[in-house]
Amino acid sequence: MADIENQEAPPVRYSVAIHEMPSDERPRERLKNHGSNALSVAELLAILLRTGTQEHSAIGLADLLLRDFKGLRGITTATLDQLCTIKGIGEVKAIQIAAMVELGKRIGQATLGDRTSVKGPRDVANLLMPDLRDKTREHFMAVLLNTKSELLKTVEVSVGTLDTSIAHPRDIFREAIISNAASIIVAHNHPSGDPSPSKADILVTQRLVEAGKLIGIDVVDHVVLGDNRWVSLQERGLM
Repeated sequence: MADIENQEAPPVRYSVAIHEMPSDERPRERLKNHGSNALSVAELLAILLRTGTQEHSAIGLADLLLRDFKGLRGITTATLDQLCTIKGIGEVKAIQIAAMVELGKRIGQATLGDRTSVKGPRDVANLLMPDLRDKTREHFMAVLLNTKSELLKTVEVSVGTLDTSIAHPRDIFREAIISNAASIIVAHNHPSGDPSPSKADILVTQRLVEAGKLIGIDVVDHVVLGDNRWVSLQERGLM
């Protein structure tokens, strides 16, 4: 009797398999019947993952991802190798997640018109924040505009700690000249989440403004991006 009691118990399933759920509680059916807004983040991820493992259903696997990466934002910044450390997330599922993240970013940047209008720092923040808010290093960007303040393209000028050698005017204005830009707005992120401009930010901005005057391309603003916050040096009177 003791030998039977000491035998190892079978593993406990993390959650009920989706095919074992009542049909009206399954994520796909809930989305079909009630719309995507009715689903939790785990349920939406489960639809993307499609299958789970012997221990975890697709929803259970989604819950593990959210727990181990501390939420959806952690998943969006994870590398393929990091995603694959979760048991049940192989290369195929990791690639599917990475594709979903990139599509989300591009949808956020898409517009109904032919050109995105960039009238001020809020437009710059809306354009760049989804991609830069979780970066662990500073990314210096140039937003190139035509004569109607419409977006021509965004250019990543440099990656690293912001200083005058990395954010060099020649790198920024080279792309502006090639694209026939009438004006530019520069921007960079602060990985700390605090968008308060540093002395280096102000000095770089002033240097770029002077270079733009010589070339004939206006530097309209410098926007510093933090965690869902931003600061315009133009609005602060710092340029």
